[in-house]
Amino acid sequence: MRNFGAIARTAECTGVQAIVVPVKGGAQINADAMKTSSGALNFLPVCREVSLAQTVRYLQESGIQVVGCTEKVGKTIYEIDFTLPTALILGSEEDGISDELLRLADELASIPIQGRVGSLNVSVANGVALYEAIR
Repeated sequence: MRNFGAIARTAECTGVQAIVVPVKGGAQINADAMKTSSGALNFLPVCREVSLAQTVRYLQESGIQVVGCTEKVGKTIYEIDFTLPTALILGSEEDGISDELLRLADELASIPIQGRVGSLNVSVANGVALYEAIR
């Protein structure tokens, strides 16, 4: 829950308009998440969706590019055109992004890693990606 609160805090600070999470298995908004968000969850809409795939298609039909943040590709977030309206897909700590959502995304991009650990904590990856988007 602390990751979710940290994600919400950074999202609110960077001007994100909403967070979308799955109904089943999605992060809960509880006291830990509220505290970690430092109040951001009071201002930022959280949309619980039954089908993330349908949500991705809806966003794309609405003119929003969908970027999946995954360590499994060579293209980096520094090569994405963030001047376009953009939705980011971030995976869970345990499972990453589903294959279906990876196929649906308009772009896949990684955050360059120079150390030996293969990935970042999801809330840290969220912060890196969002600050690159607003840069």
